[in-house]
Amino acid sequence: MIRRMILMLVVMGLVLGGYFGFQQFKAKMIHGFLASMANPPQTISTVTATMQTWQPEVEAVGSLRAENGATLSLEVSGVVDKIDFKSGEDVQAGQVLLQLRAADDIAKLASLDASAALAQVNYDRDSRQLRAQAISQAVVDSDLYTLKNARAQADEQRAVVAKKTLRAPFAGHLGIRAVDLGQYLNAGTAVVPLQALDPLFVDFSVPQQALSQVSVGQTVTATVDTFPGTTFKGKIVAVSPAVDTDSRNVQMRASLANPDHRLLPGMFATIDIAAGAPAQHLTLPQTAITYNPYGSTVYLVEDAAAAANGAGPATTAAATTAAATTPPATTAPSTTSPATTSPATTSPATTSPATTGSATTGSATSSPATGDGTAAGQPHLIARQTFVTTGATRGDQVAVLTGVKPGDVVVSAGQIKLHNDVPVIINNTVQPTDNPAPAPSDH
Repeated sequence: MIRRMILMLVVMGLVLGGYFGFQQFKAKMIHGFLASMANPPQTISTVTATMQTWQPEVEAVGSLRAENGATLSLEVSGVVDKIDFKSGEDVQAGQVLLQLRAADDIAKLASLDASAALAQVNYDRDSRQLRAQAISQAVVDSDLYTLKNARAQADEQRAVVAKKTLRAPFAGHLGIRAVDLGQYLNAGTAVVPLQALDPLFVDFSVPQQALSQVSVGQTVTATVDTFPGTTFKGKIVAVSPAVDTDSRNVQMRASLANPDHRLLPGMFATIDIAAGAPAQHLTLPQTAITYNPYGSTVYLVEDAAAAANGAGPATTAAATTAAATTPPATTAPSTTSPATTSPATTSPATTSPATTGSATTGSATSSPATGDGTAAGQPHLIARQTFVTTGATRGDQVAVLTGVKPGDVVVSAGQIKLHNDVPVIINNTVQPTDNPAPAPSDH
């Protein structure tokens, strides 16, 4: 009985030992597999942080308008008798553009002029008779006011005749004619638009914080999407004396020279105002910045061995993993076994610069060729996330105020695949745009 019990205990021990042994073996294999797949090298592109000279600018958007602009019309109605202009031509101030039929008004004016002339004759004759005391003063006074009334009536009719003629109120460029010869026009009917195109005004607004940087007479540069790459110079001519309480913006007006009439009223324009002296800023492409609600970040590329010497536990662990994947050939001199000191382990292939950490680091920060060692399973470069404070933007660039130093190698593309301490392979054959003044393509 005792023997059977001992036998059962032995069998149960063997079964339990085998089960737990199998579980430990399975856990070890899973751990090894996950460890080998934890940090596969990720391909990225990088840029070196550099200092650049920036001219501080205040940027705004605005609309162009003519210094003088109107849609011309007549105050009176009538039939178009004569058109003295062509669509799209330049005219001078006072130039006759259109005339309505006015024969009856001109005839009435001639009649009133005759009445005024007669009143003048009567007044002159009675004045001479008054001096001879042949008539009373009352008769002369009546003749004087009759003359004034006749002249007033003639002037009134002359104004009516003048209203039948449309003249250019200022020099400018005509638009498209909207009436035809013989057409009956009601008072106020649009005839043709007239715009003074040189110079043009551009109206824009700037935040009240920028008011101290902007003043009358300051130079501005305007660009429009109609002419990519072309800038138009001008000066600020007026600043509103009040801040808009809804937007807290201040309205301003600048004058732009437009001798070739390329700019037209109503165009949308981007305004850059040079403000203050040039300043030095550390800049990066905007693609290098990851914007988050809790702060902006970038990824720096570091040498794994260097990071392990002064980094925290997470970086040290990554460096240990990278070292574990390095072939024994790189550690051969530290062993005493004949096998490890054989010529095969000290061949030039195992000591080539492509497999050494220093060579990989040097080329990785300057050329895609550094990916060779990493591609062979020997990652020497890692990515480290850091918070940054960003400043103003200029084209594709953004100023970085804190978090990055000049000379740091920063990931410019591929951040979505990264996390702290992940091995990286650098390939800079394709780089994101980093132009401080980009312009749209003509194609």
